[in-house]
Formats: sequence, structure tokens, C-alpha cells
Amino acid sequence: MENATYIALSRLDTEQRAMSVVADNIANASTTGFKSQHVLFSDYLAPQDGSDLPKGAENEAYTQDLATWRDLAQGQLQQTGNPLDIAIGGEGYFTLSTAAGIRLSRSGRFQQRSDGMIADDAGNPLLDRAGQPIRVPTVDHTLTIASDGTISGANGVIARIGVVIPQDQHKLLPEGGKFLRADTPTTQAPDPKLVQGMIESSNVQLMPEMTHMLQIQRDFQFVAQFVESEATRQQDAISRILQVNV
Repeated sequence: MENATYIALSRLDTEQRAMSVVADNIANASTTGFKSQHVLFSDYLAPQDGSDLPKGAENEAYTQDLATWRDLAQGQLQQTGNPLDIAIGGEGYFTLSTAAGIRLSRSGRFQQRSDGMIADDAGNPLLDRAGQPIRVPTVDHTLTIASDGTISGANGVIARIGVVIPQDQHKLLPEGGKFLRADTPTTQAPDPKLVQGMIESSNVQLMPEMTHMLQIQRDFQFVAQFVESEATRQQDAISRILQVNV
């Protein structure tokens, strides 16, 4: 197999990765608080040996998936009227206790469990600034949530919602559409800005993502046809050599 085919295959590999990322963005276009991701491509230069190389052919350029970065732009805030729906304005993440451990999320759709715990739609408890589940008296039906996360009921302050900022947001590992795992330290946001009765929409721009997907499909088909043509050319060359030597 010639180097041109290896170079083409490196492009196919990165196109597959890009398609996977775009497909995930489109699938989560309606996921509350979801942040879109994008693939960063780069050339990998491999030096060639030989003194008789033509000018400009000292290196071969392969395509590599250098990194995947997350778009941290604020999604649009939508009013819901549910007093336990909470949107984060600006930086920060909610912390929830899940079966897999503590996870971060921008999804602010919460509800009150039968035991008084404030939790997401899967029953995962929302944590306060001390990392403890927030429990509200089941008889307290009037709750107000201040912009700093303080939850108050008829008898006064109940808890303060924890909003954390990771040391490096680009190193957060996605788990499903709304959860992120932080493998770097997090700190409590000094001045969180929460909005009661609203949720943050996904920041995915659906039409550009669909256009990008179609472009990736076209590029993939073009490179795949090139690989197929190269395979046919090489097979024809081998057949001719064998015929001459017979």
C-alpha cells in the first residue's frame, strides 16, 4: 500500500470522529444546558528519507484529530413557570449525586421527591455548597430561590445551592447528554447568578450543524472513492507486472 493511501485513510479516520461529534450535537439540540463540541484538526508531518525527493516533498502531511473542544457560550434562557426549574447565568455547574458519583450539569430541571429531596428527573439529588443533598419540608409549597442560590421557604432559609467552577472546563468528560465528570478540582462560584423558573437551552445551532454533517459526508465519500481508486490502480499494476514476468 502506498503512502497516498495511508494519508487518505488518516483523513477518513478523522472524518469519522468529526461525524460522531456532530451527530452527538444534533442529538442533544433539545437537551437542557447542553454545550456543543467541535473537533480540532491538525496536520501531522512525517519526514521522508532520500536525497532525490522533489522540492516540497520532504514531509508527508497526515490528518490527525488534535482535540475536541467544548463551546461554553450561554444557551438561551427559557421561562417555564416551574419554581424548581433553575438556570445558571454565566459560569458554573450544578453538582448532583448519582450512582456513578458526583457529576456536574447545566441542566436545571428539578423536582421535589416524596422524601423532600430536590432532584433531577432521574431522582439524582441536587447538592448544596457543602456537598450535601438539599431537602425541603414536604409541607413547604412556597419556595423562593435567590440569585446566589439561597432557597427559602415559609419558615426562612432552607439551603444554598452549590454552583461550582472546574479548574479546567475543557477537561470535563461528558457522560450522556447532561452530565459531566470533573477529573480536576472544582471550587464554589463566589458570585453565582441563578434564575428561578427558567432553564438554559442547549447552545447547539441546529442548521449549521446539519450543514456541517452534509459537508463531512461529502468529504468522506470523496476520500473513500480515492482509496478505492488507488486500490484498483495498484491491483492493475500488480497484474501487469505478473503478466510481463510470465
